[in-house]
Amino acid sequence: MTGQRQPGWLRVTDEAQPSGQPTAVVTVAGAAARTRRALFDTLTDALDLPGHFGGNWDALADVLADRLDAGPLTLEVTDAGLLLADELPGQLGTLLDVVGGVSAGAREPVRLVLRDTPQRLPALRHRLSAVLGGGGVAVPPGGAVR
Repeated sequence: MTGQRQPGWLRVTDEAQPSGQPTAVVTVAGAAARTRRALFDTLTDALDLPGHFGGNWDALADVLADRLDAGPLTLEVTDAGLLLADELPGQLGTLLDVVGGVSAGAREPVRLVLRDTPQRLPALRHRLSAVLGGGGVAVPPGGAVR
């Protein structure tokens, strides 16, 4: 997977969040988002999503795009190896597709930061590689995707 182009909206890291980030950072725990339903519930609370949020991938894309009208957003997932861990692997891929699609069409930038411990990053890298089919997101061993 090395040598592949990195999408600017994704970062995979074990590093602490730098202070003074220029965008709003919304942090959610991967442990609280092990299923798609739990992810939608967690994002509803964290992003103060509107009551009409439909709780599906298309609705998430819509509300994220609407949220970006207010300015840039960084969505940080701690314990990222647990994110959607109780779902079929394709659900993580769908989340990445949604964020990538929103990023491509938004006026303001959106970033997804997947943060976990150095011990759990290899498993997360493996999941990302599997859902992306080895294309698009290179997650070098021992390094962060920025």
